[in-house]
Amino acid sequence: MKTAIRFAAALALSLPAIVHAHDTWLVPSSTVLSGADSWITVDAAVGNDKFYFNHAPMRLDNLVIVAPDGKTVAPEHANQGKLRSTFDVQLTQTGTYRIAVVNDGAFARWKEDGKPKRYFGKAEGLAAAVPARAQDLEITQNVGRVETFATAGKPSTIAPSGKGLELVPVTHPNDLYADETATFQLTLDGKPAADLDVNIVPGGSRYRDQIGEIALKTDQDGKFQIKWAQPGLYWLEVRTEDDKTTIDKATKRRLSYIATLEVLAQ
Repeated sequence: MKTAIRFAAALALSLPAIVHAHDTWLVPSSTVLSGADSWITVDAAVGNDKFYFNHAPMRLDNLVIVAPDGKTVAPEHANQGKLRSTFDVQLTQTGTYRIAVVNDGAFARWKEDGKPKRYFGKAEGLAAAVPARAQDLEITQNVGRVETFATAGKPSTIAPSGKGLELVPVTHPNDLYADETATFQLTLDGKPAADLDVNIVPGGSRYRDQIGEIALKTDQDGKFQIKWAQPGLYWLEVRTEDDKTTIDKATKRRLSYIATLEVLAQ
């Protein structure tokens, strides 16, 4: 009986972490198109299963779409529903479009009159949210990128922004095929990110007994390789942290990178 009670207590303590462990992603209707002046629709969501809309929509406030010429373009027909957000992109240029939700915000926690308080949002909102009498104040900067890629016609070079974690193609992200090996490089603030854990999950995990995670690690040049076992959508995630903050009084910077990649059949 004591063992059962201890197990039940441990399970109850673990449930909040499980419930709030949601993933984010962007899923384009197509990643490779034959020519310019094409359209794609992109789904943006937060959920428990990769690429299934079962929790909440992703906010599009920080959506950035970079065209092949390096200029940003506006999304069309953006909409936020109950379980997902959607928007259209018109690919008027030949080349590769980089579609990303880029976040740079702050998380703060403190005590006020003995009661715990929290703030999560833009850095410029910190001053108004945190009172001068805040006790045990802790501020963390969160820098994240959730992205995908779509190419009209011939693929073009993808220029990194040099901020946060980024995927730098050695193999182009819209030139991926089953049974072939792809090479990528991860950078942190524009420099090779060595010795980082890379987590890749094939789509369709909802219908498998095993999630099928692929665990990789970047080398000293920030590079890693993967041989795609089968065609389909893949979810790629990398996380790390450091103390190179740009927010006043922040002591830690948490960085994340998530990408949706489509692997085609031969």
